[in-house]
Amino acid sequence: MTQRPRPIFSAARFAALLAVTTLAQPAPAQTAPVQTGPAPPVTTLPQSPLPQSPLAQRPASPALRRLNLDSFEKVWTTIRDKHWQKEPGGLNWQAVHEEFRPRVEQAAATDGLGAEPSGTDKVRGVLREMLGRLHQTHFNILPGSVYAAVGQDVPGEAQAGIDLRVLDGEAIVTRVYPGSPAERQGVKPGWKIVSASGQGFDALIRQALSDPSVHELTLTRSLLARLTGDSGRQVHAEFLDGAGKTVQMDLALTPPRGEAAVFGNLPTQHVWYESRVIADGGGGVGYLGFNMFLDLVRVMGDFETSIKDCAKCRGLVIDLRGNPGGIGGMAMGMAGFLVDMPGERLGVMQTRDVSLNFIINPRATVFNGPVAVLMDACSASTAEIFAGGLKDLGRAHVFGTRSAAAALPSVIERLPNGDGFQYAVANYISAGGKPLEGNGVEPDTEVKLSRAALLAGHDPVLDAALSWIRSARAAGPAPATDFRASASDSPTPATHSPAPAGDSLAPASESSAPVGNSLAPATHSPALASDSPAPARDSNEAGDSRLAQRSTR
Repeated sequence: MTQRPRPIFSAARFAALLAVTTLAQPAPAQTAPVQTGPAPPVTTLPQSPLPQSPLAQRPASPALRRLNLDSFEKVWTTIRDKHWQKEPGGLNWQAVHEEFRPRVEQAAATDGLGAEPSGTDKVRGVLREMLGRLHQTHFNILPGSVYAAVGQDVPGEAQAGIDLRVLDGEAIVTRVYPGSPAERQGVKPGWKIVSASGQGFDALIRQALSDPSVHELTLTRSLLARLTGDSGRQVHAEFLDGAGKTVQMDLALTPPRGEAAVFGNLPTQHVWYESRVIADGGGGVGYLGFNMFLDLVRVMGDFETSIKDCAKCRGLVIDLRGNPGGIGGMAMGMAGFLVDMPGERLGVMQTRDVSLNFIINPRATVFNGPVAVLMDACSASTAEIFAGGLKDLGRAHVFGTRSAAAALPSVIERLPNGDGFQYAVANYISAGGKPLEGNGVEPDTEVKLSRAALLAGHDPVLDAALSWIRSARAAGPAPATDFRASASDSPTPATHSPAPAGDSLAPASESSAPVGNSLAPATHSPALASDSPAPARDSNEAGDSRLAQRSTR
């Protein structure tokens, strides 16, 4: 009997994230960037030789052979039925089946002994090669062991109030939430997390980094899962503080930060929004951040209030680090407070049946000052659509590191043989004419976090954004960039309808648009560094910035 796919939503919101956003990037050896022009002709790639030593092989059991063959058919059929192109990758997909089915049968016929590859290992290699023919990202086969390690369920959603990133191969605390158990017990940004829930983090990180298919977003969520559980329970964690001293703690687990929000069939999510004015002279600089594009009415209302309150600010910083996305239409609604020219669009999403315009509708109140957007490898989906579109339109300057390159609806299902299968069901072209999927949003100014900076109380990404805003205001308004002309060499897909009227948050299309391009947001979606963004520090204004908090919810 064919095994049912892994449920998209589990009891843990962490598992829900893994099932619909990006669980893995395809291994570079099997993939190439998404093609935006004519699809390449079908070619025969070099085939990976199968082990031939008769002493190292044995016949596979009939049950295992059937599971591997069923896995091939599952992958091939899913691409045939759900890919956004009727001819996936410009290929004759039936011919691909006829070519690869015999190879899968050969690979599944024997099982390895000792160090030799198992039948499932060999089938996985053939399937990855078949997916590589698409020359498109987010189509991959994950080994069952990796899939289980990073996708395991956790008993609850309560948290200790810590966020982290993997910096130089180590799990480093990047933020401690205000009022959390971690803050009360003295955990500081910059501390290294040695272990949690009885699992050493260094070993988990080495395992994940050894497989190029595991994305940084996945690794981060997997580590954070070890710091969650049922409310009222404790998690034992070991840290290395700034002085190199080992610190062990039993951290209480409490409900997540933010307000509970329900949307569609999603499990309940906790959404937070924060807004401040950073005292930086001449009206200050507005700072706002939120952990996901959900809770539409409240978050959109808070965003509008922030824009109005910041009418005299020197500039605006929007912190999307760790934001995994959510409702795609919210990106258009927020962009309308920053773009005053009607008819602009963040980009276009292609499905098999329709192309969806992400049209920007200017609002009555529009902020015209410099806008900086902060991103990192855990910024995905709608966050990428928002930041990438504003960057392409010349409306925002992006700081940080390259985003997750996960702008599409991406699904993970368990195959009959236990491996994981990731596939995308749409393509997205940003305003500049380039796909975000597999490429991500490249920052205008790359700034990386470091443990030393965090231990010193610095947020170098925010500091760089504040410095740029000072310079941008001093230089006066920059000339507008017209990407409608500059993108002519990279044609965007045809669309079928005009911009929606009024304040509609749904993309324009011939049919109803999906409510969001990332269906299950992450468990933890931080803005980095300490509770309040660190003041900007440079040679001229060291310690000059002070934060005046306006609202945090």
